[in-house]
Amino acid sequence: MNSEYAHELPGKREFELNEPKEFDPTMYELLKSVNSPAELRALERRALGQLADELRAYIIESVSQTGGHLSSNLGTVELTIALHYVFDTPHDRLVWDVGHQTYAHKILTGRREAMARLRMLGGVSGFPRRAESEYDTFGTAHSSTSISAALGMAQAARLQGEHRRAVAIIGDGAMSAGMAFEALNNAGVMDADLLVILNDNDMSISRPVGALNKYLARLLSGGPYGAARKAAERVLGKVPQLWELARRVEEHAKGMALPSTLFEEFGFNYIGPIDGHDLDSLIPTLKNIRELTGPQFLHVVTRKGQGYKLAEADPVLYHGVSKFQPDAGIVGGKPGGKPSYTQIFGDWLCDMAALDKRLIGITPAMCEGSGMVRFAKEYAERYFDVGIAEQHAVTFAAGLACEGMKPVVAIYSTFLQRAYDQLIHDVAIQNLPVVFALDRAGLVGADGATHNGAFDLAYLRCIPNLTVMTPADENECRQMLYTAFQMTTPAAVRYPRGTGPGVEPRKEMQALPIGKGELRRRGAKIAILAFGSMFESALEAAEELDATVANMRFVKPLDGDLVGQLAREHELLVTVEEGSVMGGAGSAVAECLAAAGLTRPLLHLGLPDKFVDHGDTGLLLAALGLDKRGLLAAIRSRLGA
Repeated sequence: MNSEYAHELPGKREFELNEPKEFDPTMYELLKSVNSPAELRALERRALGQLADELRAYIIESVSQTGGHLSSNLGTVELTIALHYVFDTPHDRLVWDVGHQTYAHKILTGRREAMARLRMLGGVSGFPRRAESEYDTFGTAHSSTSISAALGMAQAARLQGEHRRAVAIIGDGAMSAGMAFEALNNAGVMDADLLVILNDNDMSISRPVGALNKYLARLLSGGPYGAARKAAERVLGKVPQLWELARRVEEHAKGMALPSTLFEEFGFNYIGPIDGHDLDSLIPTLKNIRELTGPQFLHVVTRKGQGYKLAEADPVLYHGVSKFQPDAGIVGGKPGGKPSYTQIFGDWLCDMAALDKRLIGITPAMCEGSGMVRFAKEYAERYFDVGIAEQHAVTFAAGLACEGMKPVVAIYSTFLQRAYDQLIHDVAIQNLPVVFALDRAGLVGADGATHNGAFDLAYLRCIPNLTVMTPADENECRQMLYTAFQMTTPAAVRYPRGTGPGVEPRKEMQALPIGKGELRRRGAKIAILAFGSMFESALEAAEELDATVANMRFVKPLDGDLVGQLAREHELLVTVEEGSVMGGAGSAVAECLAAAGLTRPLLHLGLPDKFVDHGDTGLLLAALGLDKRGLLAAIRSRLGA
């Protein structure tokens, strides 16, 4: 197993590792021969349609066995082939926004067989990673970074005197974020040799049309049009009034046949829209654009789930999938299973909305992921999906709070990082009652380092006015959300991905005393201070050690009285958290003891000072020493036992 954790993993008695299914070359006549983009470019043009069919079939086969992103990847097959066919990759740079649509790219760049262990411990990532391949020119997983990165690459090429193209491929959803427009605004004035491809697969900025648009796309990307435009600029540029008149006439003429002149206003030459599944449109247009200089903007229209009818019919359901049978598709889970923390939040949100008309639900484009589907249907007038705009989401909530509303921002821990200044400047300084429901706190599994909620405890607890809560189980999560909602100051409740220990949430809601933990087991010599999701493992370890266990509940304000009591009554204090040890809850305990003048041996257990890779969450926690076995080993080692 190729993994930095391989030597630390328990045996298969506890965790069965999935054995990779080998690539079957008999099923993929063309795909088996393409081990690099150079071999792709050696194919005859007429063979690319068959390659696209095989590539799409292999993506379905692979993802059905491993899980991963499906709809978006099926939608970019032809676009990926065309890009690698036309551009000299990796010399020319491709930057994929978010990167959850790069499976075809990975397969065509030498990672075909590696797809068998996609997103597994030791396997390839579900997103581009520079350390994984020279073809992954920029690591992505959060949205709207591609244009900025590609612009930097284009300027580096200019400064280094190298002739290479930089291409950013960004989806219409990612284009809703402010960072994308900041980059467009900057790129237009730099006159860089940059191509931005808008992969329009959902909101349909404009309808894809037929032969006329295909013809216009080729015309506007071709040499004659570009040469004529530059000649006109040379001649008419000497008479500014005439040049301005000609420019306006050109824009008007293009505007009658083409959608949106918005991108022209940013300084880009806009081309499209064209059919992103039509290689006869994509390849000639990209070849023409490759020869142009300055900022170019190509608008392609694709369909999520293309070529797999089930995914075409429900691209949201097939966006991120677990293992499934391709013929049968995704079937419902077994009834009667434990509800996830996300479901606990979604149910609480609806229950609370029924009790208080001031409640407003806000999400930055994560309705399904954050468990807000039911709320969006039942309380549509109080539901706001602001798009991929985390900064705006937080300040929008602040504005609502100023006017007496009670906003709840449902956001992943790792995405709140993108709105840190707004959290401080717009919410905390003004001490506004905004509730932050932080999903995916701690390790998230297959999505890896870019999505792990490792830092929220450290970056939240240093903010004045903000209360930070860590539920140990499902019921406590519900009660903490209610507690946060009743407060008149900002509060965050952070909870992990997936299910908890199985504690049935009480329908009746009751506010918890702020800043108070609870003793859940009394023992001797050792006291384990557990925060949130680590409570169950701490309790299991304590049974063997005869240790005291405290469910601390609050990271801020910390229960200083309880910490002091435990320090005076025990010889060793152990803090356990599913968050960064540096600056996290354990650090808060150490600061509390120092402020009280108490000296006790401390052992801090949590996520280490490194980015934790993708893989099964249970395997990762075991490898990091955060399961029962790991806690026992660390504590006994500290005791010298």
